[in-house]
Amino acid sequence: MTTATVSPAVHANAAPGPSRIGSVLRLHTVAWPLLVAWPVGLLAVSFAISWTIYYLIGTDEGAGFTGSIAALLGFVIAFYVQALTQSFPFALGLSVTRREFYTATLLMALGQSAIFAVAVQVLSVIESATDGWGVYMRMFGLARYVTDNPVLQLLSGFAILLLTSGIAVVAGAIYQRWRTTGLLAAGTTLFCTVGLAAVVITWARWWPEIGSWFVDVPRAVPLVALPLTLAVFALACGWVALRRATP
Repeated sequence: MTTATVSPAVHANAAPGPSRIGSVLRLHTVAWPLLVAWPVGLLAVSFAISWTIYYLIGTDEGAGFTGSIAALLGFVIAFYVQALTQSFPFALGLSVTRREFYTATLLMALGQSAIFAVAVQVLSVIESATDGWGVYMRMFGLARYVTDNPVLQLLSGFAILLLTSGIAVVAGAIYQRWRTTGLLAAGTTLFCTVGLAAVVITWARWWPEIGSWFVDVPRAVPLVALPLTLAVFALACGWVALRRATP
């Protein structure tokens, strides 16, 4: 009688290994300045500059939104593009499978999005309670323009951050699979698709109906469900591209 044996490589590819996923998570945290320090530092500087301007010009209540929070999204994009273009080849060299790397990256995106969303929501609550930091400045409470529900505000921030991570992941995965040509082709395809959709909607005069839909549906749909759906789609596309990518 003979006994069938399974090689360790088959076991490694069968399911993500918790220890290797943890190793990839630690690999991601090596870039902690880009992950945490730079976004927080830039937001602090942006806050100081915006507050000073609002203080000097003496704005009235509801004067406007600074837009400085967009810097956080820029660093999220930079981190995940770097993870897919630089950390991925290094991880494969350490015998980490693509599934393990992608699972760890997904966990990192979920955790980072949750932490940043909570932090922004806390700052938004403080901002509202202090009349815009005493100068009627709105920097963190973007979702307060459309809903007073703090849970929806928190979930909206999480969904937008996760969508941003998904866009960066799929961009990095496309680059790993098809290099610059693939990235340019994907960008051009997306641009043409959006442009064609805009032309068709304008020709059919559907803009009022689309605007009415956003106004009439529950706030949770455009604020949470829609960006989460797009985030899941982007992350799924990222996996499809990465599973056959070569470093």
